[in-house]
Formats: sequence, structure tokens, C-alpha cells
Amino acid sequence: MKLIFPFLAIALLSMQEARAPASNTSAQATPLTSAQQEAADELKEAARSYREGNFVEAQQHSEKALVLDPQNKTAPLFVARTLHAQYKPGDRVETNIAKAREAIDAYKRILTEDPQNEEAYKAVAYLYHALKEDELHRQWLLQRALDATVSAEKRAEAFVVLASRDWDCSFKITELPANKITTLTDRSAKVECLKPKDVAEFAKAQQCAANGLALIESALTLNPDDESAWSYKTNLLLELSRLAEMDNNFPLKAEYEKQSEAAQSITIELSKKRQDNPTPKP
Repeated sequence: MKLIFPFLAIALLSMQEARAPASNTSAQATPLTSAQQEAADELKEAARSYREGNFVEAQQHSEKALVLDPQNKTAPLFVARTLHAQYKPGDRVETNIAKAREAIDAYKRILTEDPQNEEAYKAVAYLYHALKEDELHRQWLLQRALDATVSAEKRAEAFVVLASRDWDCSFKITELPANKITTLTDRSAKVECLKPKDVAEFAKAQQCAANGLALIESALTLNPDDESAWSYKTNLLLELSRLAEMDNNFPLKAEYEKQSEAAQSITIELSKKRQDNPTPKP
């Protein structure tokens, strides 16, 4: 069965694709002080530098604006975005990693004042993922998943991303060439799953698949119509069926396959419903 890979919204915010910051120039009821006006001018310069790709200069203007007007709500986001824009994913040079950490700190300061700021939350998740700081990334997602002040849909999304990591953990083991035999016939290919020689690897795959399924059940409790959750439930049950086969437990394998087919049917129904009733574009 074709595996379905849902869009992982909590892990993939790229500032290189984000629009340039826009300055806060709307008319206000009270006149701006001279410092506030200077700050607004600095933010205009920051926006111009950002659009031109001069991210260091944009950061300097943003930081100056924040010093001039500490209560400005836009300046902290400008600072975080300009720091983020300077980070080069995949570059392990210490100065580049330090820039990512600066951006993370800047986004967290925003979240201290505005806990529901979605851009800041997703940016931190993206940066932890990009830095390959897996445990910090997991803790960040788990914090969102368990936060009762966050909407059920967003909490479910965090649980799905966590479950996707566990699915990947198991899949990387069960898909190893040494752990399966493929027999070709005239009309089809039969795959036989083999138990890894390393007992610890087999136990790891079992734990990952079981943990992933538990996380998905938490997601579905919060949002029963989450198509991504049902998709991952389908695939995690398939992983458990493979692992049961590896352990020569064929009745359990058959039960997991049955559950996987049921989950896949729901996934297909939700997908069809989404296609028939697309969300209107804002």
C-alpha cells in the first residue's frame, strides 16, 4: 500500500520563503513620540534591507528600533526574522549554529509576551529540527501537545509530528534490505519480513511503533477528523504488522493488518471529503 506522508506543518517554516517584514505605519489615535517615530523609520529601513537580502543590516535597524521603542510590538518579530534569515541550514560552522540559537532565543522572547504567536512557535520547531537537536525538538512539540490553552487542532498536529518521528524510527529498521526478502513472480512481488539479527534493533522498532500509535490515538482524541493522523495510524499499524511477522506472531500480524485497512478506509473518506469541500482561500 502506498505510504502517505502528511505535510508536517510544526517542523518546516523557512524564513527564506517568508515575506519581508512590513512596518507598522497605520494611523494611531495618539501622536507618536519622537522616539516612536524614529523606531518606525528604523523598521522601514529594516524592511528595505530585508527585501534586498541585507539581513545583518536589517537586524541592526530592527534592534535599534526596539531600543528606541521597547513597547513596539513589531520590532521583536523583525529582530527574530532577521536573525533567522542569516542562518544557513546544513552549515555546521559554529558561528552559523550560534545565529540559529540567537533566533530561537528571540522567538522565545516573543512567545513569552504572546504565547499564541504561531510564527514564533513554528520557527523554533523548524530551527531545532534543522539543527538536528532531536530531544529539544521533541520536548518543544510535546510541550505544545500537552498545553491545554492551545486549540485541539494544533495540539493534535503536534502529536502527529511526534508520531511521524516514531514511525520513521521503525520504518528505517523494517525497510533495511537485511530485514526482508522480496520474491518476484510473473504477476506480483511477495515480501517476507525477517527479524533483525540485532535484538536491540528489533526492540527499538517495536517501541517506536507502539509509542507512535499511542501518540496518534492522542491526536485522534483531540481531532477525530485529522486526515494526517489517520494516515499515520494506517502506516504505524502496518509497521506493527511487519514486526509481528518478524516475531512469527501471525495472528497478531493479521489483526494489525485488519486495523490498518480500517484506518486506511477512514483516511480515504476524509481525503475525498476534503477534495469535495476545499477550504476557501482567504
